Amino acid sequence: MKIAVLRESRPGERRVALVPESCVKLLKDGFSIGIEAGAGESAGFVDEAYREAGASVEGDAASLVQSADIVLKVNPPMSGADGTRNEIGWLQPGCIVVASLMPLRNLAEVAALAERGALAFSTDAIPRTTRAQSMDTLSSMNSVAGYKGVLLAAAELGKYFPMLTTAAGTVFPAKVFVIGAAVAGLQAVATAKRLGASVTATDVRPEVKEQIESVGGKYVGIELSEDASAGGGYAKELSAEDQARQREMLVAQVAESDVVITTALIGGIFAPKLITPEMVRSMRPGSVLMDLAADGGGNCELSQPGETVEEAGVRILAPLNLAASMPEHSSLLFSRNLTNFLQAFSDEGSFRLDLEDDIQAGCLIVREGAVVHERTRDALSKGGGAPS
Repeated sequence: MKIAVLRESRPGERRVALVPESCVKLLKDGFSIGIEAGAGESAGFVDEAYREAGASVEGDAASLVQSADIVLKVNPPMSGADGTRNEIGWLQPGCIVVASLMPLRNLAEVAALAERGALAFSTDAIPRTTRAQSMDTLSSMNSVAGYKGVLLAAAELGKYFPMLTTAAGTVFPAKVFVIGAAVAGLQAVATAKRLGASVTATDVRPEVKEQIESVGGKYVGIELSEDASAGGGYAKELSAEDQARQREMLVAQVAESDVVITTALIGGIFAPKLITPEMVRSMRPGSVLMDLAADGGGNCELSQPGETVEEAGVRILAPLNLAASMPEHSSLLFSRNLTNFLQAFSDEGSFRLDLEDDIQAGCLIVREGAVVHERTRDALSKGGGAPS
């Protein structure tokens, strides 16, 4: 089977779905690989490196896709809307697409993939199980975002993160508060701690207390009236009573923090509004709020996804697609995840569809002209994806 790897052409995207290292592995497994010319350049992987790995470099993207059995991408293939190239229209019916589709955020592309007759897997929907860890692109990219988000916050803050004793006296460590302790949050806690900050973190899932403490943070939380875990390392929306009690805790923690880092997502997709304008105004001027949930709409009511704004002297950063700002390692990790996925279900260069397998069943979004992923199908039937 032939694998095609396209250049990512969405604004600001610098990653590539497959790096030369992975090409060597997949070629040994019996696949053939075609790379669109320039696909890896923004991530530091030049065309010659792909040729040396044994892949062909092709200049005509449409012909490349039309000749492919499998298409690998970071983002969903584009549908031609708004003047973009119609990558979905190039697909042959039955072509396998493996990418981070984020189907609930990209319903139009999912519908177009179904209409085209593709077989589409979304790697961000891969179950969070021990067996599937090596294929989970969402965790890989969230780890990058948690790390980079802390660095950006530290650069914006007008004070040191660590405690320093100097000839001029001692300066005390910055207080960092992290909301959400999934992959991005735990990486943020660990990074802020390595920089020397005093780090506190919270999550609606009390079982993460030990994880927070294991990376150097101090856990704060509330006693919930009902379980807030949605399974697979995700959280579900709290009851009205628990939301009110959580808000009281957040008010106190936010007011005394130099940096607040929010990473909370419901079901790993949509961001609940946790930080009110009043909470932001309670922070000291010069403080920083880093909203790492901006791709899901943002946890702060004042966040403007993709922008930095200021309120009462507090800088509110809401960067989008942070993983793309570290394209070399992001691409390397993403590529390894895709390679592990393909190798797990391939025999002598041929992909094996197995709907009895929990990994494939969990991340299969489109098959034989239909959307088979339940949550995505429900969202399409309601005409939208975000919760009201």
